[in-house]
Amino acid sequence: MNTDVAVRSSATVEDSAEASFAGLQDTYLGVVGIPAVHDHIGRCWASLYNDESVAYRRRLALPEAAVSMAVVVQRMVAPRAAGVMFTRSPVTGDRSVVAIEATWGLGSALVAGDVTPDAFIVSKVTGEITTRRVASKIKIHNYRSNGPGVTVCGTPSSLRDVASLTDEEIRALAAIGRQVEAHYGAPQDIEWALLDGDGDGADAAARIVLLQSRPETVWAGRQQAPAGAPKRRPADHVLSLFGQPL
Repeated sequence: MNTDVAVRSSATVEDSAEASFAGLQDTYLGVVGIPAVHDHIGRCWASLYNDESVAYRRRLALPEAAVSMAVVVQRMVAPRAAGVMFTRSPVTGDRSVVAIEATWGLGSALVAGDVTPDAFIVSKVTGEITTRRVASKIKIHNYRSNGPGVTVCGTPSSLRDVASLTDEEIRALAAIGRQVEAHYGAPQDIEWALLDGDGDGADAAARIVLLQSRPETVWAGRQQAPAGAPKRRPADHVLSLFGQPL
């Protein structure tokens, strides 16, 4: 196997509407060769029982018997830009918009907190880019096959304060996000990468690679039904626990 790959954890309880284990288990980028892939698959399996993952499951009272680990092996790409998008606002819960965060190079810079990403809000109704925030992206994570692999360096000054996505790319991402949401029937948290066009005239949608999609958990959890029905008087909530309503 000569293809460079990413070896990524995918626990059975990792991405549901009730919980998100994103980032708690291990991911390895730029793995080359079958022996190395086997080794890193084992590391992903073992990371199911690291301190952070076990503590998170205990906090949510998730049964250990239901936990198992799959591992995804994906072809490694060297994107021009990458990031995440939410098919509802992560701040307000608004389902009429797609929220996109992007940075130059690999999305690992965003996940690791090495950069403040560019942020864009797109209306699902009109396709208009309603919010545009271009950040000063100090660091960039790059990947070069048959070389040093993943490198972290300072972002070139010519890119640092420039938007990492064009308007065409922003709208193409939003359109794909809507398709993914429609497919799964619920708001999604999506990781994506954007390949360089290399002057071949490829349109934006053809250069987008979807890396992962998981249910959005923050606002989905808030929309769950209340534990008990409303009572006419506050005291009735307490008394009903003992079967003695007034």
